[in-house]
Amino acid sequence: MKLIKNKLRQIDSKTLLRLLAVVSVAALACLALSQGKVQVPSVNIGLGPSKGANDVSSSLQILALLTVLSIAPAILILTTAFSRIIIIFSFVRSALGTQNIPPNQVIVGLSLFLTFFVMAPTYEKIHSQALQPYLNKKITMDQAFERAQKPLREFMLKNTYEKDLVLFLDIRGEKPKTRDDVSLITLIPAFVISELKTAFIIGFYIFVPFVVVDLIVASALMSMGMMMMPPIVVSLPAKLLVFILADGWSILVSAVLSGYR
Repeated sequence: MKLIKNKLRQIDSKTLLRLLAVVSVAALACLALSQGKVQVPSVNIGLGPSKGANDVSSSLQILALLTVLSIAPAILILTTAFSRIIIIFSFVRSALGTQNIPPNQVIVGLSLFLTFFVMAPTYEKIHSQALQPYLNKKITMDQAFERAQKPLREFMLKNTYEKDLVLFLDIRGEKPKTRDDVSLITLIPAFVISELKTAFIIGFYIFVPFVVVDLIVASALMSMGMMMMPPIVVSLPAKLLVFILADGWSILVSAVLSGYR
């Protein structure tokens, strides 16, 4: 047992991520085979002389796929609604003054599932237009990537301020003729900045009513001569009561989701 524990301690995080990626690919392959709908090619990892150019190309494609899986969290954060949603929820927690309530795990989990809800139409297009044709060997990997970019580009362009997009286009010296000609290298940072700007604007509107409650409570305590009593002792229950009576979570989630229609 001690030998096994020592071996586990020697495994670094990168090795664990690689093992996780391999296990995930294997699980997806088993699921597809069990359904009998998609024919999944076998994957063999090893070193040896190649039989031709096709073997080298397939190996490079597998390597590229594993690389994409390793940077999947960054792709999820920067090309979806996750950034805006989690920042808004963080502002709500700060405005309420509840510190670590809700916990970070709850905020991240709720933001993640709301992100899946918002991105479902886009991912359905990617699945039907790019992934399924590629798995059925009707198109090549390059064509699949090209088709997958279109729905994602449409989503990001729809939620990017024109001013931010023009900023990065001018920096790179690009002059695209159509929306489809905008490169992802330029679009992604413009989209991220727009999401941050929108999240901070919403955060400002979230803070206003809670600041008013704090001012009212502080003024009431001062008028009663209770200067030694911390205002947060009274303002926190008052803010929670206002948030509950206004059905704050439902209104907040509804406002966030309506911004992506």
